[in-house]
Amino acid sequence: MRTKYIDLIDQTFDFPQDEFNLVEDRLMFHGIDLMRLVEKYGTPLKFNYLPQISHNIQRAKGWFRETMNNIGYQGAYHYSYCTKSSHFSFVMDEVMKNDVHIETSSAFDIDIVKKLNEQGKLKDGQFVICNGFKPPKYIDNIAGLIEEDKLRVIPIVDNTQEVQDLLAKTDKDIHIGIRIASEEEPKFEFYTSRLGIRYREIVPFYKAILENNPRVKVKMLHFFINTGINDNSYYWNELTKCLRVYCDLKKVCPTLDSLNIGGGFPIKQSLAFDYDYAYMVREILMQIKRVCSDNDIPEPNIFTEFGSFTVGESGGAIFRVLHQKQQNDREKWNMIDSSFMTNLPDTWAINKRFIMLPINRWNEDYERVLLGGLTCDSDDYYNSEQHANAIYLPRFDRNDPLYIGFFNTGAYQETVGGFGGLKHCLIPEPRHVLIQRDQEGKIHTEIFSEEQTANDFLKILGY
Repeated sequence: MRTKYIDLIDQTFDFPQDEFNLVEDRLMFHGIDLMRLVEKYGTPLKFNYLPQISHNIQRAKGWFRETMNNIGYQGAYHYSYCTKSSHFSFVMDEVMKNDVHIETSSAFDIDIVKKLNEQGKLKDGQFVICNGFKPPKYIDNIAGLIEEDKLRVIPIVDNTQEVQDLLAKTDKDIHIGIRIASEEEPKFEFYTSRLGIRYREIVPFYKAILENNPRVKVKMLHFFINTGINDNSYYWNELTKCLRVYCDLKKVCPTLDSLNIGGGFPIKQSLAFDYDYAYMVREILMQIKRVCSDNDIPEPNIFTEFGSFTVGESGGAIFRVLHQKQQNDREKWNMIDSSFMTNLPDTWAINKRFIMLPINRWNEDYERVLLGGLTCDSDDYYNSEQHANAIYLPRFDRNDPLYIGFFNTGAYQETVGGFGGLKHCLIPEPRHVLIQRDQEGKIHTEIFSEEQTANDFLKILGY
């Protein structure tokens, strides 16, 4: 009988895959021996494989470039990175190697933009797309960036008042975008996004407030789908409505020349992941080109805002199975040396799925288990609700520790989990390691941050 863990994977998935393969019974990730990483740095451990960031940016640029050339698309393509996915300097440094633009979401984002510009990583003339609802501090910072007149700043107005607020804070003319309040997918708890201006109100808003204001030029229509770019009727229906508004607005607004198809590409959540990125790019651009031709208007420049797609597949976390508890006839709990709620919070908050694989012992028999975290909270677990199916791992052996890895965790987990701050039950932030390659392709690792200590927590708590 084929009862080894490697047999299970071979029977269930195509394996090895581009980023995963085995050497003996040890898992390799992009050619990195993860057990060596564990032996050097211990667990729990978080890491970022930085070359994957540039790799994904260049993949997307290539899909758009090739499709535009093949179909004769006349507009330009601009890749922008959503800083909210991960604000870390090591992420931004890698992102900015690739001649991309920035999308911001809040006031302090602008301070990061200024720092990048001062350091020469964000070049003069690059775009800064300012999204989100804009409280006074965010308005002030955007106006300050416009006043510096180095970067091409495009505030995406979320409501009609924001234009007046910006004009009151700067004497310069401003270029703006307008965000569409798209309809949410049918299963959502409400019908229309809380962000943006409703479809039917955009052209009247332009005619009433913007058309005769010489200080404002509308350059962009911003279309965002919360579920991301997916090949389903919901996405195509919303894109069709967006293009209808773009054409109507372009006919009365000659300065409009760009369409921002916000909402990112999905990333790999299991070994069975199957998504044809090139096909989706071609279908989107073909639809835009066709609608513009039918309406006799020029094809817009295309902006994308990819956050999770940019940084998600660079991240990972490794835990050790400390103990196994047989709680009833059917349920075995493998307890890890960290917490899902605090260090992979999306598994708890939204049942987010990540790729989960053992790091070692692939040639041993497997068993079905549940995974439990260290906090006292009953929600601190990872099971088939979060995972793509039941969880199978090599059998627990107290004399031969099992290590498990969660992959493609690079977006949002640190910011949602509160990096460097208090954690539920005072579970510490793991040690965080950066992985890079030199020009010869050799792997280099360095510690970005150490595991939190008791003194770190005591200081925050005021002791």
